[in-house]
Amino acid sequence: MKRFLLVTLLTVTCSYWTIAQEKNPIIISPKQGDMTLIIRNIIENTKTKDLHLVFKKGIYKFNPDYAFGKYLDITNHGNGYKRIAFDLSKFRKITINGNGAEFIFHGQIMPFLFKNSEAVTISNLTIDWDIPFTFLGEVIGVNEKEGWRDIRPFKKGFSWKLKKGRLQFPNVDGFNYNILGSTLAFDAQKKRPVHGAWDIESHPRWVEKLKNGNLRFHEFLKHYPPVGSLLSSKGDREHDRYAPAFDFKKSSNIKLDNITIHHALGMGFLFELSENIQLINSGIYLREGTNRVISTTADATHFANCKGSILIENCRFENMLDDGTNVHGTYVVIDKVIDNKTVRTKLVHFEQRGFEFTRPGDEMWFIKQPSPERTEIGLVNNVKSINEEFSEVTFNAEIPEDLKPGDILENKTWNPEFTMRGCTIKNHRARNIVLKTPLKTVIENNYFSSMMSSIFFRGETFFWYESGAVNDVLIQNNTFEYAAYSGAEHAILNITPRLGKSYDTSITYDRNIRFINNTIETFGNRIVWADRVDGLIIKDNTIIKTNNAPELYPDAPLIDLKNCKNTIVEKNNYKGDCKIAIKADRQSQKTLVVKKNKGFK
Repeated sequence: MKRFLLVTLLTVTCSYWTIAQEKNPIIISPKQGDMTLIIRNIIENTKTKDLHLVFKKGIYKFNPDYAFGKYLDITNHGNGYKRIAFDLSKFRKITINGNGAEFIFHGQIMPFLFKNSEAVTISNLTIDWDIPFTFLGEVIGVNEKEGWRDIRPFKKGFSWKLKKGRLQFPNVDGFNYNILGSTLAFDAQKKRPVHGAWDIESHPRWVEKLKNGNLRFHEFLKHYPPVGSLLSSKGDREHDRYAPAFDFKKSSNIKLDNITIHHALGMGFLFELSENIQLINSGIYLREGTNRVISTTADATHFANCKGSILIENCRFENMLDDGTNVHGTYVVIDKVIDNKTVRTKLVHFEQRGFEFTRPGDEMWFIKQPSPERTEIGLVNNVKSINEEFSEVTFNAEIPEDLKPGDILENKTWNPEFTMRGCTIKNHRARNIVLKTPLKTVIENNYFSSMMSSIFFRGETFFWYESGAVNDVLIQNNTFEYAAYSGAEHAILNITPRLGKSYDTSITYDRNIRFINNTIETFGNRIVWADRVDGLIIKDNTIIKTNNAPELYPDAPLIDLKNCKNTIVEKNNYKGDCKIAIKADRQSQKTLVVKKNKGFK
């Protein structure tokens, strides 16, 4: 008896899971059918603040029927009542070892939610869906004059139906998109967006089923997809981002290692108000042999108002319907100045609503139109939420006397240092990476191939209201191949703030961006396109123009500068036939240094 007490081990064993004492892992084995209720019972019956799950290798299936349910505000997704397979909000320290397990989800369900976690380690896990929330078909014929396209729809692995002249998908558990919505053409062999692709917002007048089983979509389009391409749709913008695969809210010390996501109903990894994050040896890409062309229906990774250190290393992101990563803060608009210490603020974009953009103790920048520059700083004393759109923010000291409605606030406290190293990002819609943090940023030894711009800087108060200006960026030793191949004009490195009409578009926004020792092999001319940058260095890069695809904008320069200061273009080596090496407006020419470049005309 004494020996048993000294051991203090209590084990409860069932056919599929084992719970031991709090310092011992909960061992889970796969079983036939839905695992959701089993996982829910484990979570509910674990009384400690620490959770350690170990999954035996195998396939685990999860349906939404018995999942946790709660209303969630999820930035850059649709807010609403969500079903959650792993709601781990009550735990402070979490360890999950998948041992190569595959989690297959069905229907509208959110895989993982973390909130207020103090340490999270997850490893060796694969996530997928049995039926993707997309529609896919091969373009068989196009008639631009009559306004129709014929599509041979994919049936194996996809779900859809035709009802009263409307295509509905994914036809899962009663849920359907009633419009095609966001639509994009993919190369059938390479499984990437077609050369010269344009985003299509598709709303067919009607859809008819032809005698051969193909579908005819009656719709005039500005840009028709090429015959032979694969046309993929993900539904209407109000509902096409149900939830990310992983959502971390107000969590810290996060390490994700060897996680693979083949599909998700939104982003892959979303981090909100979280700090000290490592994502290593992981990937978002298509399963080998699949007929799909879409992995996640939004960004691979996304960081909203995070801080501390963020590292993405040795990862592979492919076939997403949005950016490889986006690192940003949040601009909020001053709706009213209430008194000398208090303002009422507004979250403008509909997918920002409910986001906790500041808390007591945070420092906030006051940004006063027409200048986008960060000026005075205020320390937040109290935040009163009026609803998911409006809040009252009270500061410790008096706010600037000239602050007025339409000015903006930006959180100074919640910004991260960011490093991306040794990653591959390709074959997807939009940009490889989007950067908007003022702290140290290093992008090195990566492989990039982008539909739009490869590296994109755009703090903006125009649509997304994502802050902000960068101050210290090093982009070095990367390889860029076949980039900026969308129909709209882009560049390898694109620095283009987009502020509202009330802001002066000639004032410097971003600073100290170094683009050094990169190798670029692509069909087009535009390499660097910069607006309102002080301290841009373009040095020691090798640029080779290829002939593996038609030029889209043959008259574009290699380097295009507008409203820039202190730009250095030095020791770059160009091989190609671009007619204009550098185009610079009068402001940019004043402090432009160009020397020892080879092959420039």
